[in-house]
Amino acid sequence: MIRILSILMAFCLALSACAPVAPQIGTDGKPLPKAYRIRAGETGKIQFRMLDSVNALRSAAGQAPVELNPQLNAAAATHSRDMSVQNRPWHFGSDGSSPIDRIARVGYTGHLIGETISETYESELETLAAWMEQPDTRRVIMSPDARNMGFSWFQEPGGKIWWTMVMGN
Repeated sequence: MIRILSILMAFCLALSACAPVAPQIGTDGKPLPKAYRIRAGETGKIQFRMLDSVNALRSAAGQAPVELNPQLNAAAATHSRDMSVQNRPWHFGSDGSSPIDRIARVGYTGHLIGETISETYESELETLAAWMEQPDTRRVIMSPDARNMGFSWFQEPGGKIWWTMVMGN
């Protein structure tokens, strides 16, 4: 009898593990977003996915494509990490540096068009969509003068991502 009850209990436990997990609901009644996790080795994939998306948007608007620039990528990476250290999304470094200072430090000889930044738990494409909804960041991304793009991020252990995109010519 104990054997049958044990088997029945194990079967019920196994069956309950198969039940779908209900999403957590926020105070607004909508499901809470899940943190977007970036795995090691995805840098190139993410950067080129962003580049392709930006160029698709630019092409649809009749603008010339931009190219990834390693120096601008380095400036973006430095600033993303620095925003995390400062725990605030803004355009000035902890040392008082501006975007112009940062691109000069990495040896970029072109001119700064602009810098877009974000503090989020969302993917790069969700972040791009949010940037495109704002007139000031949209203007940077769609600038007819832009020819180069730098894009990078820093993800904290808790999942928060600090995104930085730098456009230059």
